Amino acid sequence: MLHLLLLTWLNIIHPFYVSVTEVTHNAKNQSIEVSCRMFNDDLEKAINKYYNAHQDIVKPVDKAKLNQFISDYIKKHLQIKADGKLLQLNYLGYEIQEDAAWCYLEVKGITTVKKIDIHNDLLYDEHPEQSNMIHVTIKGERKSTKVDNPDANASFMF
Repeated sequence: MLHLLLLTWLNIIHPFYVSVTEVTHNAKNQSIEVSCRMFNDDLEKAINKYYNAHQDIVKPVDKAKLNQFISDYIKKHLQIKADGKLLQLNYLGYEIQEDAAWCYLEVKGITTVKKIDIHNDLLYDEHPEQSNMIHVTIKGERKSTKVDNPDANASFMF
């Protein structure tokens, strides 16, 4: 119990800043599926600062406009190459789960993948302490790494 109280106290005094990006090759659908989990308050702050706007991610007034901002923001801060080819991410939308925003993207027409290169600097402008976890799954094999601001690049070979 004391351990739990200490962890809670440390998070209040020194919050942590982390996002999770999952990249999966779906061989059946011949696509790359991407999901990004960010704390909704961090994403909201980034969107509002980046676009000089006031958006509420949990209760948006104009969800279409907010989706446009989120799509644009992610595409500027997350680039993925498959076998050396830059992928054009198609933003599908987002959902809120507890204190996090899950954002979904995909790329169709990807039959096989041997190498994935990722540039991920999501939320780096907001938090100098930002860390981004990256998980990539190809042919059922999962590989993971973490990039810490300012480092934003990772490569995976399968």
